[in-house]
Amino acid sequence: MRIVRYQMQNEAAKYGWLLDDKIGEIEGDPFGAYRRAEAKTPLADVKLLAPSKPSKIVCVGRNYVEHAKELGNEVPKIPLIFLKPPSSIINPGETIFLPPQSKQVEHEGELVAVIGQRGRNITTEDAKSFVYGYTVGNDVTARDLQKTDDQWTRAKGFDTFCPFGPWIDTDFDISDAVITCKVSGEPRQMASTRDMVFGVPTLIAYISSVMTLEPGDIIFTGTPSGVGKLEDGNEVVVEIEGLGTLKNLVKTEK
Repeated sequence: MRIVRYQMQNEAAKYGWLLDDKIGEIEGDPFGAYRRAEAKTPLADVKLLAPSKPSKIVCVGRNYVEHAKELGNEVPKIPLIFLKPPSSIINPGETIFLPPQSKQVEHEGELVAVIGQRGRNITTEDAKSFVYGYTVGNDVTARDLQKTDDQWTRAKGFDTFCPFGPWIDTDFDISDAVITCKVSGEPRQMASTRDMVFGVPTLIAYISSVMTLEPGDIIFTGTPSGVGKLEDGNEVVVEIEGLGTLKNLVKTEK
């Protein structure tokens, strides 16, 4: 099932489920008890929002060997994690703004895991039951600032640096999913999720040994090689085959 958050004109945001090209409202908590109304609202008539409202955004660095190599880094022996603030979230189709502090903002297309229930010290064996589903993300990064700062908060945390969506797929098979990223039609990234150094169960176990994961929290699982500069006027398209496509325009912040 595909879960969306959406808005019709000036109404409050709602959760829904997607059937073909129509949405049915979800009454209740999509991460708990809920009822599904008939899918009859055309997808074209709504604005899709980021499909969850996470309390935290946990990201994984250097989780693809070739990406670690292209930036001149060693592959971590344990997962390398960092956080992006919820204020960096934008919706599918909204604009990524290039901040004046950076001269080298780059895309990072990624598979994103969405947590479905509260958990701490989750085992790798139980991790799958804590995954609500998967979506598509772009861990936008100010690469020049990442190289100069000891911590990555500034480089990863600008407003608009966390697009994800367009929906959560609760049944998606991530064993061999192809991730691609194109910038204004130019192919930049392509790899399979099977190339990840640390799989999703390992990531959930490791992260939950540090912090409690809450329903709706998201985990960016790392980006393949091929990251590159974004410029004013670009369109970034991150696609995961069989899961969905995330599109965002790029503009210089004024």
